[in-house]
Amino acid sequence: MDSTAEPRTFDVVDCIVFVGMLGVSAVVGVYQAYMSRKNPDAVREYLVGSQNMSIFPISMSLIASYISGISILGLPAEMYVYGTQLWTVVIADCFVSVTMAIVYLPVFYGLQITSSYEYLELRFNRTVRLMGSVIFIIKMLLYIPLVIYVPALAFNQVTNINLHMIALLVSAVCIFYTTLGGLKAVVWTDTIQTVVMFGGVIAVAILGTNRVGGISEVWRRNVETGRIEFFNMDPDPTVRHTFWTVVFGNYLNWLATCSVNQAMVQRCLAMPNLKKSNITISIMAVGIITMVSLNCYTGIVIFATFYKCDPVTTKQIRKPDQLLPYFVMEMAQSIPGLPGLFVSGVFSAALSTMSTGLNSMSGVIYEDIIKPCLRKPISNVNASRIMKVMVIVMGIVCVGLVFLVEKLTTLIQAGKSLSGITAGPLLGIFTLGMFFPFANSTGALIGGLVSLNLVAWISFGTQAAISSGKIIFPVKPVSVEGCEESLRSTAANLTLIVENAIREQPFFMYRLSYLWYTWVGFLTAILVGIVVSLITGPNKYKIEDKKLYTPIVHCLLRPKVSKKANGIELARKGAEGKEAHHSSGY
Repeated sequence: MDSTAEPRTFDVVDCIVFVGMLGVSAVVGVYQAYMSRKNPDAVREYLVGSQNMSIFPISMSLIASYISGISILGLPAEMYVYGTQLWTVVIADCFVSVTMAIVYLPVFYGLQITSSYEYLELRFNRTVRLMGSVIFIIKMLLYIPLVIYVPALAFNQVTNINLHMIALLVSAVCIFYTTLGGLKAVVWTDTIQTVVMFGGVIAVAILGTNRVGGISEVWRRNVETGRIEFFNMDPDPTVRHTFWTVVFGNYLNWLATCSVNQAMVQRCLAMPNLKKSNITISIMAVGIITMVSLNCYTGIVIFATFYKCDPVTTKQIRKPDQLLPYFVMEMAQSIPGLPGLFVSGVFSAALSTMSTGLNSMSGVIYEDIIKPCLRKPISNVNASRIMKVMVIVMGIVCVGLVFLVEKLTTLIQAGKSLSGITAGPLLGIFTLGMFFPFANSTGALIGGLVSLNLVAWISFGTQAAISSGKIIFPVKPVSVEGCEESLRSTAANLTLIVENAIREQPFFMYRLSYLWYTWVGFLTAILVGIVVSLITGPNKYKIEDKKLYTPIVHCLLRPKVSKKANGIELARKGAEGKEAHHSSGY
């Protein structure tokens, strides 16, 4: 790569592409607000689009909600630095949609609830519902700032405009259209943004492959450096990425993100029936697998491009997460509009995830925290206003937290580590309620709290150990042979620093792969919940509570419940028969 070439910057075409994407998103918000202004049920319209959304936009919204800018920038960086083992995550993604459709969604649909955390009150009590809602809000407040930071980082790389100013701009646009249009605005902007996102990623992958010399050359350069690795079967749970940690560890992480997360459940409940909802989940799975694979492939294309002169080692960029924007700008010397399309794609991914989070958070805060505290019912108009104010408040808080994100490690690990803090406990509480009829509210509450604190301790302790240099993950080899002499001398000094930074091994739990965090939280919540429930007195379930349990355990419930229920029913019918007989005889 010619380091003496004049760096490419945003030009007029790029600005038109980028501003056009932001403008369309804002217009959609205004349009949906105008169209829904006369809807009598403003709350249901705002949260679930009156449950009359069609398959295509909901599918696109589900894809956009999962594929954030973290994936678009983080996955290529992951492939470049650590190799392709994480690519096997698509295997786990195949099974999540099946589990979601069979186990969890039928329960939510059967109960016809607006907030997924309403289930926790129906199954346990109000305190458990409140705990679930608070955990979800914490999850969003940990995750959304990271989502905002990612496009700001990319935009900073291609324009040199202040990172925090960009973060404020994208957040303001997102807050604007989410506040005005509710779920329908979020879903339709997600649809537009998903198309832009796919367009940007596909363009970069094709142009990059062509520049290197074809797929075979891309593959050869990665094989030579040991980056192509899919079946590392090492059973050691402290190894960062193996086949087991990626496939089984990430399966539960994504299941928690999709199956009981308000942001996902809210979209599925916007469909008119369960059958259509399951179709959207299937489309979502295909779209996510395609996008993840495109992002992973882009990572090995980037390495094949820079395999003789690593821009991270030579300090041409500060962090591996800047590899993709740097690559785009290097490639865009003769392609007008490519930087604008790429940045629009990254911003689209971020806007969709942020808008989804803000919309679902506003619904949870109103339905689970504010509404139960009201002494008398308020009008739908006032309720929707409260939710809109919540969107603005939560958006401002998330922007403020962006300043902390820069201190974290690589995007993929930071994102999944933080989500693992809340994903495991939440999935554990819901699973405890749906699979174990004897579990009581005390067990759910204590299990959730113990699980949350345990995983938070592991996650934050690990991040601190990584930041201080106590944990260093082995990376794949890079080369600076093709660089200029000045860049090679910089790389030599950096290598010496890294070699001297090795420390003694920290506490075992801090070395645990971050992809196991959800499992730790999930199992802790269930096991503690079961033990506490048995000690404090198991829950007495009734036949009319059948809807609260997943269809999988209905066959197990029937023998226990139906004997008593059938006895009561037979006695009732016998009494009615005698009464009828006497009446006719008289």
